[in-house]
Amino acid sequence: MKYHCIDQLQQGAGAVASLCRLLGVSASGYYAARQRARRPIMACAVTTHLQAAFASSGRSYGSRRLRVALRERGIQAGRYRIRTLMQKHGMRPVWRRKFMHTTDSKHRLPIADNVLDRQFKPAAANLSWVADVTYLRTRSGWLYLAGVMDLFSRKIVGWAMAPSMPAELVCAALQMAITQRNPRPGLIVHSDRGSQYASDAHRALLARHGLRASMSRKGNCWDNAVMERFFLNLKMERVWQRDYANHAEATRDVVDYIVGFYNNARLHSTLGYLSPNAYELKSTAKQPIDVSENT
Repeated sequence: MKYHCIDQLQQGAGAVASLCRLLGVSASGYYAARQRARRPIMACAVTTHLQAAFASSGRSYGSRRLRVALRERGIQAGRYRIRTLMQKHGMRPVWRRKFMHTTDSKHRLPIADNVLDRQFKPAAANLSWVADVTYLRTRSGWLYLAGVMDLFSRKIVGWAMAPSMPAELVCAALQMAITQRNPRPGLIVHSDRGSQYASDAHRALLARHGLRASMSRKGNCWDNAVMERFFLNLKMERVWQRDYANHAEATRDVVDYIVGFYNNARLHSTLGYLSPNAYELKSTAKQPIDVSENT
């Protein structure tokens, strides 16, 4: 600060010496400070990569995931250093939490038993799926999203969006999952007790493919906690950072989040900090190859 004052006040070499004596600093120190100020500022490699990883996550990663993301880039940095750099450069995720009921459980339709029973870690893919509905705000009104997740890899395998949420919406999401994954009969599809999931259309779709219905206990959100966590991540990491003008804009952005980021790139602590696609690929590589006895 004293050197800056000298820069502002000095009018010549004699003035510099007088001002240095007045402020109690040496002339050599003043000139050394001016030399340092002229040097180009070297960019910190860790900060550069950290900012890039933070931006590619949609400004959603905290220090744990950023540490893993840097490690994948060949850069070692501790969480304390990462937190310090995040604070210094304003890399702070902004999350807002909201809640709104999307399904109506007050009906007289058949209710399935809780077959899943919070067994959220199946041994392989296409053994247990979870399904739910959430809402997205746009300037053209609400947009409802029905999703289906494979619990093994936490991958979103089916989804559908519409401005209303009839039974056809959840059926469309389930049909997409069935078409993509072609599961064997016996797979569990767990949901809440909403009328959409208890509807004749949804139950008929399950029966047609030999899938087993499972429903949460009354008023117990923890029975479908994994799917609700996905919806929360979607809103924190993407939806609440946007202002959608209409349904089409929201639909494109949500599909981009699911396909481009969540399934393909987002690091999941439950999966050992792998993305769902990478986790499934890794699990496939570990499976033994069947060899015929005749070969």
